[in-house]
Amino acid sequence: MFETIVWATDGSELANRALVPVMELARTHHSKIVAVHANEVLKGRFGAAPVLADEFDIADKIKEQVAELHDLGFDVEFEVVNGTGDVPTLIAKAAEKADADLIVVGTHGWGGFQAAVLGSVARGLLHTAKCAVLSIPPEAKVRVPA
Repeated sequence: MFETIVWATDGSELANRALVPVMELARTHHSKIVAVHANEVLKGRFGAAPVLADEFDIADKIKEQVAELHDLGFDVEFEVVNGTGDVPTLIAKAAEKADADLIVVGTHGWGGFQAAVLGSVARGLLHTAKCAVLSIPPEAKVRVPA
């Protein structure tokens, strides 16, 4: 059912919690996993720079997680998408390029005012992705695979 699953990750604990269901789904459906990290850049007069100062550390952490997935026998790739667009749009474009059937993303689970002020990658993906989106809130009961 799911040939390719995108795991949208920013290296955070919430993104790591979403990895467990990604692994379960990939095992069940023999899916390829594409770990996608969106590197939103600011364009300025002298070029582009990452929004986050620790961007390279984040990418290195995700590379290590991808290597661990590979060692566990998963068919997995890592892609960093750079752009000036918003994060949901960058992830949605990467998922479309990967021909993904599903995007899995961790979320704070905020609604209303907090989501409006702080933004929500999960909510943005629901409006921009051309495939299914599975949102994993922090309270989700997640089983650790054996």
